[in-house]
Amino acid sequence: MTARTRQDAWLFDGVRTPFGKYHGALASLDSLQLGQKAIGALIARHPEARTPDAALFGCVVQAGLGQNPARIASTRSGVDPVTPALTLNSVCLASLEAVCDATRRVRGGEGHRYLVGGFDSMTRAPSVVPGEFDPEGAQARSALDSDGLRCALSGESMGVLSEACNRELGIGRGEQDAWAVMSQQRAARSAAFREEHEIAPVETLDGLVTSDQGIRADTTLAKVSALRPAFGEGGTITAANASQMSDGGSAGLVVSTGELDRIGRAPLARIVDWGWVAGPDATLHLKPANAIRVLLQKQNLRPADIDLYEINEAFASVAIASARDLGLPDDVVNVNGGAIALGHPLGASGFRLLLTLALEMKRSNVRRGIASLCGGGGQGMAVLIENADWH
Repeated sequence: MTARTRQDAWLFDGVRTPFGKYHGALASLDSLQLGQKAIGALIARHPEARTPDAALFGCVVQAGLGQNPARIASTRSGVDPVTPALTLNSVCLASLEAVCDATRRVRGGEGHRYLVGGFDSMTRAPSVVPGEFDPEGAQARSALDSDGLRCALSGESMGVLSEACNRELGIGRGEQDAWAVMSQQRAARSAAFREEHEIAPVETLDGLVTSDQGIRADTTLAKVSALRPAFGEGGTITAANASQMSDGGSAGLVVSTGELDRIGRAPLARIVDWGWVAGPDATLHLKPANAIRVLLQKQNLRPADIDLYEINEAFASVAIASARDLGLPDDVVNVNGGAIALGHPLGASGFRLLLTLALEMKRSNVRRGIASLCGGGGQGMAVLIENADWH
């Protein structure tokens, strides 16, 4: 068993909605409703989640949602209205940063129980109409594009930016397609485990949604290889080897050792440390590797000391580049599939990675795992956890 100290912070538990395809099964729910569903499912499991010290949630495309989406979603889900709330937005890193923020607060003695997670509906993202200072004839623009899918530093779409990086790093179409097929196959094999332990079914106007909508169990290399490039002729990124635009929410509890003793139930994992990096450029591919390397150096560990990794598949080439840079074998990275199959609802994904990792570490009885992802504007984050049950 992992030893406990009074300064430790723990991932007690977590849950998420199924991830719906863009304009798919969860399209009737907006971002706030997705957050409400995830938080409500956590409260159903753990009633003490109604009274946290604070609610810390990531949300990326916030236009039109109202003041402080974290407070709206948490209050609507039944969290005590005296609970302060903070909405975080570091693009894709946001809900993983929520975990780090909660851990800082626990270690600093500020509180003992924090709601964390994130939510986004990419389907329901609004259009932003021209304002009085826009040029005459300016057109409405997509908030999803400007806030989530276009690099604010380079002005390029994340796909165009990543195509250029693929060329610089020598990552070809064939290895991206092979990774995409592997992600789909792994996600299909692990679907039953995920639905039992990770996902809470969601009721929509069209019925009950119980599973991730983007998994294609019949994916083959031949099918994937036949798709046209998504970002111009001669490109290597396609709809199949990039993360799927999707809708979803995630929620969890980060608690102190004292809170664990009070609750009297075992947590999923101990939150050990994290690394957070940016730049110098706006590219994505090596930012997870850079964050992981910073984290490992802080802990005096080597890549091989980590049993499992989750590296977000914003594009297959991001996972390929970061795994290659660290010398990681494929069989320790995204062993249950990744965002290529499951989807990538921006504000929900960081916590999803950590939850997926913690549950697999528990199932496999391994000691250490790292969840990492890149974020728009050229940032990266990695969080190290230790299995609370490892022996």
